[in-house]
Amino acid sequence: MPRLKIAFVVDRFGNRFGGAEAYGVELMRELAQEHDITVFARDYDEACDLRLPFVPLRSWSRWPSWVRVLIFAWRARRATRGRYDIVHSHMNGWCGDIEVVHVTPVRYNWRVRPLPAVKRLLSYASLRVQTYLGLEARRVAPRPGHRTVAVSGLIAEQLRKAYGAAFSCPIIPPGVSRPVVSDGSQRALIREQMGWADSDNICLLVARNPLRKGLPTVLNALAQLPAHFKLLVVGGNAATRDFIHKSAQFQPLVDRIRLVEETPDVSSYYLASDTYVHPTLNDSFGMAPLEAMSFGLPVILSPSPWCGFAQYVRDGQDAVLLTHPEDADQLAQFISQIGSDAAWRARLVQGGNEVVANHSWPRIAGLYQDLYRDVIAERL
Repeated sequence: MPRLKIAFVVDRFGNRFGGAEAYGVELMRELAQEHDITVFARDYDEACDLRLPFVPLRSWSRWPSWVRVLIFAWRARRATRGRYDIVHSHMNGWCGDIEVVHVTPVRYNWRVRPLPAVKRLLSYASLRVQTYLGLEARRVAPRPGHRTVAVSGLIAEQLRKAYGAAFSCPIIPPGVSRPVVSDGSQRALIREQMGWADSDNICLLVARNPLRKGLPTVLNALAQLPAHFKLLVVGGNAATRDFIHKSAQFQPLVDRIRLVEETPDVSSYYLASDTYVHPTLNDSFGMAPLEAMSFGLPVILSPSPWCGFAQYVRDGQDAVLLTHPEDADQLAQFISQIGSDAAWRARLVQGGNEVVANHSWPRIAGLYQDLYRDVIAERL
């Protein structure tokens, strides 16, 4: 394939901003080996180790969020139109040749999902809702030289329900990179810093918003487990700290919990842990559990439709699926069983390795390059 000029449009570029943003960073890292990438974004994380040409698209912070999104979409279209071989966008708007949908579609939320009658009626008069709906409609409208991509089967199904049975789109999930083999020193160092022993069993949750990713369920499960079971939360924000420290029911657990602020490098925390827990209430895919598998951790996660990643694993073989994301009793049972059943743990780790092999970044980048070829061919 010839070397292409690619504009990558995203709200924020950097691993520490969340799963969708990390998807963009790692995909562009792979594509930059063969193509010229320019990032168009509101922010570019200074700590990001991938440095690419950057065009900032910022607007006045006091504007309402829907106005900022509209301005961003308009500016991205002006800045990229006719200047690049491919415009690859992760943002709501109409600038992209490739439009990647990471979250529940706006139309699905407001026109398909059950809502109170008054809320649905008021949405027709809301400039905010109508702006988001209008931007998304232009974003996914079928046209030559354009593709809408869903990051999971769950998102693809929601798009079909929102835009009609005839709507179709390719599904390209996130990828993952295998970490460098560790000698165990990082694991020991992190545990020492946390004040935990090698014999402790550490459960890990990585999230920008731990409360939405199932933290209450994890805490209720932890309360049922022996004291040597600990919890490490990476991405713990002020709301997370308040939830734990101001809830009387969780006070007995405080000494067994460690909160780490969001960081661009989570690898040492994966290495320090024993089990990854992800009872999420809403995840279009779920990159963190896939990353946990790459570090050899057994994974417990929510089933579909709460977690899109659940569609890519075999229950009990690649990962363990909860019956419901808020079933703390079942989560506690699974954590305990994985900790005591070495054979089952080994089977889950092996299954996770097979999942990781199917989600390598070179393979994912290759799927996008196939789309680029199709899009470019349609213009000729």
